[in-house]
Amino acid sequence: MHGTTPPLSKLPLQFSFLVDPPAPSCVDGLYLPRFVHPTPEDGQHINAEVNKEVEIRVRAQASHATLHDIIISGPLNIRKHRSTRGDFVIRWTPGPDDVGDHYPICFAVESVIDPASTLPPPTTIYYGYHSHVPQSPQSGIYQSEMRCVLVNIGQRLIESHVTCHESSMTVEVERSSLPGLHEDHLRLSDPSNTACNLQTKSNSTHIIAVVPLNACGTQIEEDEENLVFKNEITTVDNIHDLITRNHLLEVQFYCQYPKRGNVSQGFTAHRRNVVVWDKGFGKFTYEFEFYPDSQYGKIVDPGLYPLEYDVTERIYMQIEAKSTVNNTQLFVESCSAAPYDTPNYWPTYSIIENGCTVDQTVQVHPKANPREFRFSMEAFQFIGLHDQGAAAPGAHRGCINSPLTGHHHHRKREAITQSARHFISQGPLRLKRSAESTGSPGTPMKLNLVFIVGCLLAAVGMISAVALYKVRASKIKYQPLASFEN
Repeated sequence: MHGTTPPLSKLPLQFSFLVDPPAPSCVDGLYLPRFVHPTPEDGQHINAEVNKEVEIRVRAQASHATLHDIIISGPLNIRKHRSTRGDFVIRWTPGPDDVGDHYPICFAVESVIDPASTLPPPTTIYYGYHSHVPQSPQSGIYQSEMRCVLVNIGQRLIESHVTCHESSMTVEVERSSLPGLHEDHLRLSDPSNTACNLQTKSNSTHIIAVVPLNACGTQIEEDEENLVFKNEITTVDNIHDLITRNHLLEVQFYCQYPKRGNVSQGFTAHRRNVVVWDKGFGKFTYEFEFYPDSQYGKIVDPGLYPLEYDVTERIYMQIEAKSTVNNTQLFVESCSAAPYDTPNYWPTYSIIENGCTVDQTVQVHPKANPREFRFSMEAFQFIGLHDQGAAAPGAHRGCINSPLTGHHHHRKREAITQSARHFISQGPLRLKRSAESTGSPGTPMKLNLVFIVGCLLAAVGMISAVALYKVRASKIKYQPLASFEN
């Protein structure tokens, strides 16, 4: 600055200059970025419409350096992106108040010699205001020439609407905004596919195109955040021609899909009822539910699963069979617990076996009808690293309480009619956190599934089990034959 130079301001200003190291060569395209097609020329006029996004694509080359960023200046709400192909894209959408105005947009591309050097976040200039963060002395930053274009804002000429779908784009153009043009002279980028014919969906008021994202000449671009699918409608002399000299219209449209998003997934822990059909029994449904107490009034809300219990807290359960056959009854033959919800998992912990209670805490409660079985037991925890468990009542015979006599028979009974076995389960259950438990406060806060209750069910004629059986006549009693009778 010379002493005769007029001051920049009457107010004192404090600023500093950062001088980058000299470029090894001033030839454009080596270290200094050089603009190439499709970058607009300096001073070029670009026509834009209200509420329609303007896109300026900038491409540069530097054979001995790495392109780093683009510096832009322009109206508010101007945005910039970099595609994975290396192009810089400047986007801006004029508003209704911008009609008749002219906005300059200027840009320059930066390159660096050392791509591994620490660089500042990209910066954006708004009408000349630009903060430049100092670089390390080892990193050289070079800039291309600055180019400026003038964007002229006019009224919207073509009324169109684009809807983005999961696998296609739908564009609707009002015919009234295209005077003198017919869909016979309009085409997409590639009309070879029959789905790309504009005459298929169009009607008397709109020209409609349903464009697949992977057909009709749709181009895909991407940047750090989005996938962009582009196509255009143009005027041609013949929709099958490769070239035209009657280029009167070009309607570009695109759909933008974010690469990242929030995805949620859930499942219902409560298991559904089991519906089966067996010959001689017809259709019947097994329901397995938990209850809060021995009154068996209302089931535990399925939305509360997985259910939480303290160790030794009593768990109330009910299995019910609903059948289309009259005079049927349900019996629980066996129940075993395992860390996983698999009927063939081994080893298992037996709770009820051959109709007899094995776990000392099991209690059988009075039932409301013959097709129910109510029982309870104290919650427990598997020893070791198992985080979950399963209990599986099965259809084993013996130690059965006969519904006809009301007595226990500790011997094998013969089945008159029996269905196939069916596995049913309900749960899961888990131990409460130690902070909520009544146990020792020193216990680590660990969630441990107690077990998932499961049943192997069978429908039988006169057999006690986790089973459904059918009484053939209420006044007839069946007795086993002696071994010598035929």
